[in-house]
Amino acid sequence: MSLPPELAELVDDFGAVGPKDRLQLLLELSQELPDLPERYADAADTMEQVHECQSPLFLAVEVEDGDDRPVHLFFSAPKEAPTTRGFASIMVTGLDGQPAATVLAVPDDFYTDLGLAEAVSPLRLRGIAAMLARIKNQVRAATA
Repeated sequence: MSLPPELAELVDDFGAVGPKDRLQLLLELSQELPDLPERYADAADTMEQVHECQSPLFLAVEVEDGDDRPVHLFFSAPKEAPTTRGFASIMVTGLDGQPAATVLAVPDDFYTDLGLAEAVSPLRLRGIAAMLARIKNQVRAATA
């Protein structure tokens, strides 16, 4: 599997603990989701909504110019949606700052290796898959 080092480390962290601890790890990550910069203060107007998520989640992707085309991710999710925020935090921790080609090479189903199927519902897992799909779509559009 082709994962950037930060994302591979998260997959390893989740794989090293049991299902209950995976959920706890996800909840801890939810508290680490960075605040939005001012330019995204009105998330509904400035960001793309991920409708597959059970909670309102908005994302924005910025791709820098240059050789590697580094990708930057921004998410808005309510504090009372820790699972959604945890998934967003996984994306930020694992993909933010990575070259566009690296982000596009992440397998669409990488999240299955997090082992969260025993801890969260399939509907919630569909949300993380949708986040990655939208990130990739925005990266493709920005690099076309």
